[in-house]
Amino acid sequence: MPTATLTSKGQITIPAGVRAALGVETGDQLEFVEVAQGRYEVMASTRPVTALKSLFGPPNRRVSIEDMNRTIAHRGAAAMDGQD
Repeated sequence: MPTATLTSKGQITIPAGVRAALGVETGDQLEFVEVAQGRYEVMASTRPVTALKSLFGPPNRRVSIEDMNRTIAHRGAAAMDGQD
């Protein structure tokens, strides 16, 4: 299991094998997601949003921008009123 040492400035060097597995390079960002108390997963946040396209399959129905805006406004107003 790869390990890293925390410096006094709160920095670590991610082992080369872990960097390769995550597909990260210098300047890339990582996300730390808490999956349980005291337990985190590290995820690369370097993929473009277009990479998400194939994760969900085709939509059940098409929705217009106007319908989306109407729903957002309605839900936002309901949340402000404490109804949501």
